[in-house]
Amino acid sequence: MLKWILILLIIAAVAGLLGLNSIAGAAMTGVKILIGIVLVLFLLAVLGIIAIA
Repeated sequence: MLKWILILLIIAAVAGLLGLNSIAGAAMTGVKILIGIVLVLFLLAVLGIIAIA
């Protein structure tokens, strides 16, 4: 999932530099959602609620 976050960040940066604001905004929205999911899963793993094998 971290790979997808990095890919979307690169897409957003390139689109922003090229002036494609709608594509950059969509990519950043995807990044925000994925970061939220990663943080929730990380907190659940730290608290021991779920076990990641």
